[in-house]
Amino acid sequence: MEFPTDIEQILTRIRVIDPKKYASTRNYVDGAVSYLSPYISRGVISTKQVFEHIKSLGLPWHETEKFVQELAWRDYWQQVWIAKEDGIHVDLKNQQSDVVNYEVAEAIIEGKTGIDAVDNSIRELYQTGYMHNHMRMYLASIACNVAKSHWLVPSRWMYANLLDGDLASNQLSWQWVAGAFSNKKYYANQENINEYFRDSQQNTFLDVDYEQFEQLAVPELLEKTIPFELKTNLPKVENLQLDPTKKTLIYNYYNLDPDWYADQDVQRVLLLEPSVFEKYPVADHCIKFMLDLARNIPNVLIFVEHFDVFVKQIDPKLIVFKEHPLNAHYQGQQEDRDWMSSITGYFPSFFGFWKKCKKELIE
Repeated sequence: MEFPTDIEQILTRIRVIDPKKYASTRNYVDGAVSYLSPYISRGVISTKQVFEHIKSLGLPWHETEKFVQELAWRDYWQQVWIAKEDGIHVDLKNQQSDVVNYEVAEAIIEGKTGIDAVDNSIRELYQTGYMHNHMRMYLASIACNVAKSHWLVPSRWMYANLLDGDLASNQLSWQWVAGAFSNKKYYANQENINEYFRDSQQNTFLDVDYEQFEQLAVPELLEKTIPFELKTNLPKVENLQLDPTKKTLIYNYYNLDPDWYADQDVQRVLLLEPSVFEKYPVADHCIKFMLDLARNIPNVLIFVEHFDVFVKQIDPKLIVFKEHPLNAHYQGQQEDRDWMSSITGYFPSFFGFWKKCKKELIE
């Protein structure tokens, strides 16, 4: 799977969405998914923008609901992050049970679990930065509920390699699978993987009935665990001179909106704070993808430093930025992100959020 970075090609992906086909096939490896998540996660497009296109198709609600609901999941995860802040990095609702290690199975890192569909997907993740959403659940289940690792370290590994890496959806989805943000753990056996990934493999450690999972010992293949360590390689930028007299927009890893203040004479700065990437490292292909997407922003300047250094060159009165949990220390004029609905705040479950969201969207 390839992810173009030219804005026109990205907009074409929005135009070819088939909500009805998506609803019936999205869980299959060859399903009609949109491949828009990297652009939503990087803030190139918004859930609202995609929803407005879906609404313009004039299709019956029952044909579009599943697709719109999946967009709503993205906004929901963000609302949880806003409300809980760093709480998304710890067990949020329940303490994950039956944890035997706080690392990640080496077989997962190396793509040698012995589950063909899983190992193929891990190789694809390293090569392209993409992994099918259903496979992410399978992999999280293997890491947390079969290898019995605490979810945090494996989730950091996955986030680091995903082009659509988003801390909210990533951390909270892993917690959901591990039973830390849900009432029970998620399991998938070999038969389930074979069905959705068009395979016929047998005799693996997942080739068991569902009632056996709770008593399943850690398979020998998954017993060896290792820590996850990665250093982000940020671009080297020296002696960048900013204009201290101009209105300045701050872009970052989560905001690469090319239409923000379009056609206005403003200074545009892509701020890459090393401290953020030290805490939440990402792989080289993710940095390259971000920089390629930034080319859609006219005359953008790259500033690799902490905000405290940046603000010494620009008066906060001239700074504009978009709200985001990682931007709490920014100074200047904060603007809202483009949400799909007006529903905000913390909801303990997605469906409480969705009930209110849906009511607004179908009116």
